[in-house]
Amino acid sequence: MSSLTEEIKIIIVGGGIAGLASAIALRSPRHRITILERSRMLRETGALISLQPNATKIVNSWDISSFLEPCQPMVDKAFRLFDVSGKLVNEVHLDTSMFGADRILYHRQDLHSALLQAATSPKLPGPPAEVLTGKKISSCDPEAGLVRTEDGEEYVGDVVVGADGIHSVLRNSIVGEPRAAIPTGISAYRVLLPVEQLAGIDIPKHILDPSNPVTTMVVGHDRRVIMGPGRGGSVFGIVALVPDSLAQGESAADSWVAPGSVPALLEAYKDFPEWMLEIFRRAPDVALWQLRDIDPLPTWVRGRAILIGDAAHAMLPTQGQGASQSIEDAEALAAYLVDLPAGASGGQVNEVLREIFDARYERASLIQKYSRQQARPGTDANSNEVKLNPGQFMKYNCAYEGAKKWAETVKGAET
Repeated sequence: MSSLTEEIKIIIVGGGIAGLASAIALRSPRHRITILERSRMLRETGALISLQPNATKIVNSWDISSFLEPCQPMVDKAFRLFDVSGKLVNEVHLDTSMFGADRILYHRQDLHSALLQAATSPKLPGPPAEVLTGKKISSCDPEAGLVRTEDGEEYVGDVVVGADGIHSVLRNSIVGEPRAAIPTGISAYRVLLPVEQLAGIDIPKHILDPSNPVTTMVVGHDRRVIMGPGRGGSVFGIVALVPDSLAQGESAADSWVAPGSVPALLEAYKDFPEWMLEIFRRAPDVALWQLRDIDPLPTWVRGRAILIGDAAHAMLPTQGQGASQSIEDAEALAAYLVDLPAGASGGQVNEVLREIFDARYERASLIQKYSRQQARPGTDANSNEVKLNPGQFMKYNCAYEGAKKWAETVKGAET
């Protein structure tokens, strides 16, 4: 342990967005951060991802814009909801003044690479995080702050952060019982294609302009398609949600890139407009992802270890809050661990981690619940009338100013 030094050793298990964001937030002259990543390449796959205003505010505070600018991030200006006839049902305008920051669109691989660079760059305060790849974790002793790899290596930290995703190994050790990811009955086809591939398609201009940074959703027949540009407008991303019974392809429970099928996608959306089907036909490939989440856990904390991100509160993508909640977790870690003394006992560490849990649990669990609600069929079964409200939970989700302020507000409301 760090009892003989002024350092606090932090082990982060998982080098995805949650783990890297935590490494950035936790950088400090007192912190020695090691990231253990199971893959060799630390490479995220192709898909678009958004950071909501609640996360953007936090990321802006880290002063990492020089790392993010090469990603060609796009500011999302609006969210528009149409029915299959092309009628505008709902429109939510997005503006910096609403929540103090913008909704930003990234290519997932670009964002991951930028966070990796920031976490390991000597240009930011504190020692760069050390990233060790090919480290498949087999077990964790939360009380000792110890993690073991499948090849017998052991790593010990004053604090262990379990950022190892929806299929977390650390979750069982911390919760004390198996808590597996739950199929939700919904699958997502993902398509990413160069924007020039859309040339010549007779897309109704009032519905979709691929050069305009707007997120568009078309809803009907218990299905929905969410579309928008990315990478400075050079690519166009699509997520098509269908009941599992209509998803055809290899099982995608464990991967973002399990192969799907364009013919199967076309069959699932045969009742949608021809222009949309033509976009699907031009897809270079299709990924299929079975959507899973987890029920709220009884705890995220045991001993010196804490779960964050999908390991703690995996949620459906229907509100775009998955990555943003990981960013919130990272901010909370930094806010509460800043005062942890070097050489802190297991009891002291546990007390601080429980403060983080108390500050984050109710909010993250409620956003999980909201995400499930938003996954319900967006149309009336009989009339096909759209009843989905994309802005229903926006104020709760985005008007967030950090974990400590949130905890103070909650305490104030209780007293």
